[in-house]
Amino acid sequence: MSSVVVIAGGLSPEREVSLRSGSRVADALRRAGVEVELRDVDKDLLPWLMQDPPSVVLPVLHGIAGEDGAIKEVLELAGVPYVGARPHACRTAFDKTTAKAVFDGAGLRTPESVTLPKEVFHDLGAAALMARVVDRLGPELFVKPRAGGSAFGVSRVESLADLPQALMACFAYHDEALIERRVTGTEIAVGVADFGDGPRALPAVEIVANGLYDYTARYTPGKVEFHCPARLSDQVAQEAARVAVDAHKALGLLDLSRTDAIVTEAGEVFVLETNVAPGMTETSTYPMALAQAGFDFGVFCRDLAAQAAHRYGRSA
Repeated sequence: MSSVVVIAGGLSPEREVSLRSGSRVADALRRAGVEVELRDVDKDLLPWLMQDPPSVVLPVLHGIAGEDGAIKEVLELAGVPYVGARPHACRTAFDKTTAKAVFDGAGLRTPESVTLPKEVFHDLGAAALMARVVDRLGPELFVKPRAGGSAFGVSRVESLADLPQALMACFAYHDEALIERRVTGTEIAVGVADFGDGPRALPAVEIVANGLYDYTARYTPGKVEFHCPARLSDQVAQEAARVAVDAHKALGLLDLSRTDAIVTEAGEVFVLETNVAPGMTETSTYPMALAQAGFDFGVFCRDLAAQAAHRYGRSA
């Protein structure tokens, strides 16, 4: 194809990860013979897109104004084709509470949870409310910002005594907390790719972290042990693949996604969340799964870009 613009960076807390992902995608596209320009998100982006529209944009943005559909809205205003889900689907997937409702409606398991804004703890009395949450969900919990990524603001809670600090960490990133019952088991990430013949799952990647799979663990080489394919029975691996594809479809996503899940000892797959813009760094699970499935990373990105250009009626 003639040209691809990779957009990375932005102003979310995940800016550095986005820049690393974007650089890796741009380098891979160049190796696949594609002319690439790497652009940040700034006040010059829209005028530049309008003045010299590229064949297609490949957004590699994480967090607010990246995965939440905002930049996709700008690209649609500019009339520029892009890889990935449409804005409304991005918004649904980015909002963890809304996405969990979609999963539930699609018959997918997801950990029981409650979502509460910061104000309600002040207005109704934090101590009584936290005690009621623990009565409902149990003492072992995960507290997460309602929207966000890279595990910013996420805490593991072992008892009621841990909950106040976990909520404070969460509220530093979002005004609403998603509090989930902790489901124990094997943590996996299942990528999904769609080249126009329907979404299909990539091999599941098993994540073995020494403690919480937080920002440092995710993006520091050697901090986490990965197994690709995941050490699952054939039956459970097939179920994990089905769940990831069903989550992708239920959210109305396009081109690619990554579903994070927990597999219990009984082989049940619980969806945690689905990401519309999987990380593409050297420690990210999506490129690992692509390699295991036999895809060349650059060719994969090139083909998705060509597909997106064709979808919007542009020449590849």
